[in-house]
Amino acid sequence: MRLRGAILATALLTTPILAIAQPISGLYVGAGAGLHAPQNPKVTASGAGFGTGQLQLNEDFGFNSNLAVGYGLGNGFRFEIEGDFARSDLRHVLGTPFPTASNGTIRTYGVMANALFDIDVGSRWVFPYLGGGAGYQWTKLNSVNSTALNGGFSSSTSTQDGAFALQGIVGASFPIPNVPGLSLTADYRFMDILGGAKYDGVVDNGGVITPSELKLHNQFDHDVVIGVRYAFNVPPPPAPPAPLPTAAPAPAPARSYLVFFDWDKADLTERARAIVKEAADNSSRVQVTRIEVNGYTDTSGIRAYNQDLSIRRARAVAGELVRDGVPRNVITVQGFGQTHLLVATGRNVREPQNRRVEIIIR
Repeated sequence: MRLRGAILATALLTTPILAIAQPISGLYVGAGAGLHAPQNPKVTASGAGFGTGQLQLNEDFGFNSNLAVGYGLGNGFRFEIEGDFARSDLRHVLGTPFPTASNGTIRTYGVMANALFDIDVGSRWVFPYLGGGAGYQWTKLNSVNSTALNGGFSSSTSTQDGAFALQGIVGASFPIPNVPGLSLTADYRFMDILGGAKYDGVVDNGGVITPSELKLHNQFDHDVVIGVRYAFNVPPPPAPPAPLPTAAPAPAPARSYLVFFDWDKADLTERARAIVKEAADNSSRVQVTRIEVNGYTDTSGIRAYNQDLSIRRARAVAGELVRDGVPRNVITVQGFGQTHLLVATGRNVREPQNRRVEIIIR
């Protein structure tokens, strides 16, 4: 329980303060398989011959597999529905009043709803992620038998039941070069299938056949999963920027200046203030009818947010012009968001030359 709580708390509490995420936008699918390591669940047994009835299923390592369909919001957060299956062999039933030989398989399968966050660590080759999920898992005790080595007692069951489940996920994706949208994935998953599932069986105790019942406590499963993920609408690598068209001669004396901004910022740097000051000084030396202040962003992030960011950048430059002596009534402020790119790129590309404000003196 403590391990489960720590993993889920880490996923939920640290996510908001981590680095800006790899933006996956739209539909994606994934699949994986790997090592299944169950943590020997405890069992309460009722029926003649079980002693205290406090038993433990000693399971061997097994395998797991999963399929997922998800949707990325473009800001690092992803949500998905996952179907999973795991299988392990039973080695022993521990806690019986006498030595036994046991066999059978433990199979679990179910559906989980997961929320995940991809982390941009500044590398094109690896993107860690954290997440958690909740859902429902069915466990089948498939032909589970336990027989006393000295004879006189045996028990068997081959039924299934289900319970709610929680899981924590820590992993990383590795984009495949030259195949936009395709990534290898590797993750560790800790699942807690809550206790309460019940299984009917029979006991042969010295020739007397009676019904029995097994009640599973929490099942703690550790899984290492290797897989692939494909996002459908990842743009291809941007083409080389097209040459800029030759600007038509201005019909009146005009000067233009470009002020650049850091990513997701509307604050003026010292270099930016110097450019604004130069524009303000030159506007006093020519005939001016108006000064256009137009804000732009690159294509990373959400379109509506970028529109607002472009306006904030334009207002910051206009305010600096006024402080440098330009009359406010000759300034017009506009924001164009992620349109009219200076450098042509695809969606969700951080391009410094597109994060700008253009000052045009008419």
